[in-house]
Amino acid sequence: MGKHPLGCVLTFSVLASLGLVSFAACLVAEAKRSKVDLKLDGKMCFLPGKSDAFELGVAASVSLCTAQIIGNVLLCASYWWSANTRKPKKPTLTAILLAFSWISFGVAAILISAATSMSRAQPYGEGWLDGECYLVRDGVYLSSGVLSLLAVFTLIGAASITITNNQVLDQAHKINA
Repeated sequence: MGKHPLGCVLTFSVLASLGLVSFAACLVAEAKRSKVDLKLDGKMCFLPGKSDAFELGVAASVSLCTAQIIGNVLLCASYWWSANTRKPKKPTLTAILLAFSWISFGVAAILISAATSMSRAQPYGEGWLDGECYLVRDGVYLSSGVLSLLAVFTLIGAASITITNNQVLDQAHKINA
């Protein structure tokens, strides 16, 4: 991947686009989530129908997972390609960015999944969890959108550092040879 700069730019553009799609879907889901449709009848409750936030949450989750998979495949491929030619060097900053990306991804995926699950119809007497109905709180989709952007862009940063480092080491190897 490092030998083809156009391929890097294209891959990074796809990753950034998927991150932006995830963020935009979360942003719109925040506006479209159920706010006051919850019906109470004594202790029983129900949410009449799923909100538009359900489909948007699924789209956000799919695009975030796709970006994370593509980015990690890119990072691993770059790392293993360099391992075939010489002993790969893993910079500390890359490891920190990669860990931060995975943590942000995990939290964002949990928030998006839970909020999306709450956005479905909650039948009378069944609710969302143990017979109780829940609504998504203000800012849950928004914060998960910000975390998804953070996850994708730290992953892009880790991949670009690895690729740049590999290119520098390849040039140094050619000069010494």
